[in-house]
Amino acid sequence: MLNRKITAALCAGALALTLAGCSGGDAPKQEADKAPDAPAQELEDTVVVYSTHPEKLLTAVADDFTAETGVNVEFVNLKGELADRVRSEKGNPQADVMYGADVSVYLQLADEGCFAVSDPTWAAELPSEFKSDKGLWYGTIKTPVMMFYNTDKLDAADAPADWSDLTDPRFADQIVARDYLSSSMRSAVCNLYYYFSQDGGDEAAVNYLTGLNANVKNYYNSGSMMFKAIGNGEASVGISTMNDIIDNRDNNGMPLAYVNATSGDVIVTDCAAVINDAPHPNAAQAFLEYVGSKDTQVMLANDFNRMPTLDSALAEAPEWMRADVKMLPADWNVIAANQKAWLDEWQNAIYSQDKTGASS
Repeated sequence: MLNRKITAALCAGALALTLAGCSGGDAPKQEADKAPDAPAQELEDTVVVYSTHPEKLLTAVADDFTAETGVNVEFVNLKGELADRVRSEKGNPQADVMYGADVSVYLQLADEGCFAVSDPTWAAELPSEFKSDKGLWYGTIKTPVMMFYNTDKLDAADAPADWSDLTDPRFADQIVARDYLSSSMRSAVCNLYYYFSQDGGDEAAVNYLTGLNANVKNYYNSGSMMFKAIGNGEASVGISTMNDIIDNRDNNGMPLAYVNATSGDVIVTDCAAVINDAPHPNAAQAFLEYVGSKDTQVMLANDFNRMPTLDSALAEAPEWMRADVKMLPADWNVIAANQKAWLDEWQNAIYSQDKTGASS
């Protein structure tokens, strides 16, 4: 059934673009009513997806899409190297879809001409902050990045209440976080840089991140290793995505509680886009239609704890996803414009490489 839905959606999109092109976007209704059906868009046999999402999630998405469409999915998980890979291949794209990473990354790459216009049927339901006004990218997952703590080591009164508390000497050697390749950590660093620079400029932001780094005991390139460390009591405080905190608390029995930061939490919107001049353009459009649909968002919410961007999907998601989470102030256009410089500063001048622990 989904294959037929995708084909119909692609046909509708092709028809809409044809009408807009012939009339400057103002085709009279009577002409649209008389227009012949658009030809079916034949799907190529493969779609190549560059992503930052975990392999289990990508496998589930790929298997389901292939079962519904017959299109084979080849995915490559690139973590912090995703944007650079897409940018470097702009003249000769090797992938069809970019799936994952936050809005600031998509804003940068869209300005550089890396994405093709698309118009998935579910986009009409998305709030404006979750999509490009030019049809170049769309948010498919909301991901709060939050502080959390080991409840066996800290009472709520002793836990950090806001991001500024993470630089307090009482948390020295008591914080764990993901390493600099983690897309969620990179987003958090950029949002925190923006937030702390609003009053004191770059100096205040650098001072904050320097103080945070000083209190970090270890950075991990594996989320499971990070949670194992804090679950074992090797540290008392961590920074992670809300879904991973909930998963390790509820499914792995770890003594964890998350913190609703006083100033707000980092809200990362993971997006998807069709790459410009994709080698498999029809399959790429079909994958985008599938991956942001209500049914897929509901599946990811219930099977992988990924918070939907569609309200219709949120209504069928786990109850905790409907919790009121305050957003840390952010201007993602400003963050996008400064992201590379800020991340370079963090990685090269602040981040302690000797604190990075590999997964085993």
